[in-house]
Amino acid sequence: MAEIDYKFNEDMHIAALKDHIDKTYDSHYSKEKFQATEFIIDAGHGDGFCIGNILKYAQRYGKKGTHTDARKDLMKILHYAVIQMDIHDRKTRGDDLYDEASFGPTISLKTNPIDNIITKEYWDR
Repeated sequence: MAEIDYKFNEDMHIAALKDHIDKTYDSHYSKEKFQATEFIIDAGHGDGFCIGNILKYAQRYGKKGTHTDARKDLMKILHYAVIQMDIHDRKTRGDDLYDEASFGPTISLKTNPIDNIITKEYWDR
């Protein structure tokens, strides 16, 4: 595959998002075995929780704190969107959201994160 000349530094931003998400697994959000988000999703409130948080952080973007705080809000928006994408995909496949057997495919990160996008053809096989 030819090297992509990203116009908006998407590769850098995806790497930064992954770093942000990785840090949440080391933070106070996951000091216990399960994150609160897992309980919320398991109780059937995942869509509202994720979309609500996306709206919350989008509404406060740029209105609280510094430019660094605003960037953190953008990262939170993207993280909740990734979680919502997972909820969407599991519902589309008909999986129990947190049934251990249905956690979906294990993928390894590649040089180009876009290669990790799981297509409809993958799920239909």
